[in-house]
Amino acid sequence: MYKQIAENKRRTIYIIVGFVLLVGVIAALFAWYYHDVWVAVWTIIIAIIYAVFQYYASSTLAMAMTGAREISKKDNPRLYNIVENLSITTGLPMPRVYIVDDNAPNAFATGRDPKHASVAATTGLLDIMNDKELNAVMAHEMSHVKNYDIRVSMIVFGLVCVIGLISDIAFRMMFYGNRRRDNEGSPVGYVLVLIAAILSPFVATIAQMAVSRQREYLADASAVNITRYPEGMINALKKLQSHSQPMKSQNIAAESMYINNPLRKGFFSNLLSSHPPLEKRIERLEHGKKTF
Repeated sequence: MYKQIAENKRRTIYIIVGFVLLVGVIAALFAWYYHDVWVAVWTIIIAIIYAVFQYYASSTLAMAMTGAREISKKDNPRLYNIVENLSITTGLPMPRVYIVDDNAPNAFATGRDPKHASVAATTGLLDIMNDKELNAVMAHEMSHVKNYDIRVSMIVFGLVCVIGLISDIAFRMMFYGNRRRDNEGSPVGYVLVLIAAILSPFVATIAQMAVSRQREYLADASAVNITRYPEGMINALKKLQSHSQPMKSQNIAAESMYINNPLRKGFFSNLLSSHPPLEKRIERLEHGKKTF
């Protein structure tokens, strides 16, 4: 378990370095195309400032995007008590607890670290899960907190947003900047910048997927270790599989935070999903029951 956590952290570092290099390449293309090194400098500065802002504000932004509302024990004793008991069991600080008014069964965790963590569950999840299954799902989310997956998710969330911002700037500079420059730019340079602007979000999604898929397997196993009840996690995943539906509020940058893919199903959404298929997650837990 600890070896896998360490391996995931190293992989995360590689992906973050890859993001930085990607931003650098795009900035260099801008500088070359516009014959102005300051274009690259300002691109990198804006990217760094935006990434830092996203890192500290992304948890709040994620909650705002989903319409989550924070609860106390009196608002929903069942969910709050489960999270509180898991906090004691894992030795983690009590996270802030949220409920999302959405019929789609789902849950997620977010935050910079265990001291600034939040967990959320949808009303759809609360409706279909019994106490043991809900305990397993929230143990999964607390595992993300314990394994510092939430920090990684926040970094990736911020970087995906940065790539999206830079791509948007690239398109605007090409279409509006060229008019001001009377189309003096090289057609080759125009094509290179256009390709970078189109492919960057795709590369960011691939990186996000690479970070998250292994972490979901690890969180499933960690949840079983916490609850000492494999059937709880297995049955919860089976219910997520049979009741799966897209959430009302969707954002591809925040997809990796959820226990189940919150986006609309389709060939490309499944291919590029940050989540491994639920059947594979169930299969792994079934095969590993004897080792837990």
